[in-house]
Amino acid sequence: MEGMTEGYRTEDQVFEAFPLSQSLPLSQDSFKELWASVITPSIATIPTVGDDTWMGDVSLQDHNLQEGFDERLFELPPDVAPTENLTPPASTVPTTTDYPGEYGFQLIFQKTGTAKSVTSTFSPLLNKLYCQLAKTCPVEVQMSKEPPPGAVLRATAVYKKTEHVAEVVLRCPHHQNADASLLVAEHRSHLIRVEGSQRAQYLEDPHTKRQSVTVPYEPPQLGSEITTVLLNFMCNSSCMGGMNRRPILTILTLETPEGQVLGRRCFEVRVCACPGRDRKTEEENATKAKNGTKPTKKKKSPPTPDTAVVKKMKTVSSGEEEEKEYVLHVRGRERYEMLKKINDGLEMLDREKSKSKVSVKQEAPVGPSHGKRVLLRGSDTE
Repeated sequence: MEGMTEGYRTEDQVFEAFPLSQSLPLSQDSFKELWASVITPSIATIPTVGDDTWMGDVSLQDHNLQEGFDERLFELPPDVAPTENLTPPASTVPTTTDYPGEYGFQLIFQKTGTAKSVTSTFSPLLNKLYCQLAKTCPVEVQMSKEPPPGAVLRATAVYKKTEHVAEVVLRCPHHQNADASLLVAEHRSHLIRVEGSQRAQYLEDPHTKRQSVTVPYEPPQLGSEITTVLLNFMCNSSCMGGMNRRPILTILTLETPEGQVLGRRCFEVRVCACPGRDRKTEEENATKAKNGTKPTKKKKSPPTPDTAVVKKMKTVSSGEEEEKEYVLHVRGRERYEMLKKINDGLEMLDREKSKSKVSVKQEAPVGPSHGKRVLLRGSDTE
């Protein structure tokens, strides 16, 4: 142990004898010089709590902060959402009055006539669109001036009659189930769809449950004054469980991104199998009703009796009359002799007719009435 202690002492002595070539920059002496160079204010100049200048120019007191300050001032209630881009609530009964607005909002439909081959046709007389199920219906939008940036077009379907206007227009269950396995399953209950636009949004009002589809308004292309929107109606007007033959109206509105209406147009829609035929029929009925005449209906004529029965009845009656005898009273001998000669002559003619019929029957050859002719021996075969 003493040898080990001596060995440690020898190493300490060697370390102490090792000269330091550099001085540390933050040594105790250098820190004292740095502290001395810092200028500190006098304690007498620091304001105390009881001094009036403690809060400087601020005149708030501790009791005022406790009474007037609400710690939940910057907390939003859970049911209040930011009002940015918030659509105003829709009315229970939508307005169907046309409103062009300051931008001259108008709709134009193509002229297709009433041929049976057309898939959609519009009647200006009835302000009514006739179209087939899921067929393209082009609607042209025209403005008098450019709407604000971000404007959208919204299409909504409502029932026309007052007793049905509060109900929501939906597709029938049959057509909804047909689209259940397709990519459009999320909006399969929507009657109106927009074709050819990937930016179409299918919405449902949380209060009225009415469904609509919106698409951004696109300005007309160079050299054109209209913008075309392609609509599809995905259920027939006669579908049970859906419209069920109840007439509907389509409301097309021009709105801002916040939902403010800038223009409105409304037209009736009938989804049927033959749009041209239905349009022609309803226009004719409307014209007759306007002129005060009722639509003409075909009267059924009584059935004509069979001609064979009529002929048989006539022959039977004529034969009976011929066999019946009649008595004619004649005044004067001369008239009697003259009428007797006439009667004797007629009787003679009847006897000659009966003899000729009997002779003809006897001379008629017995053979087939049709087919090959009977050949007799010795007759010419040519």
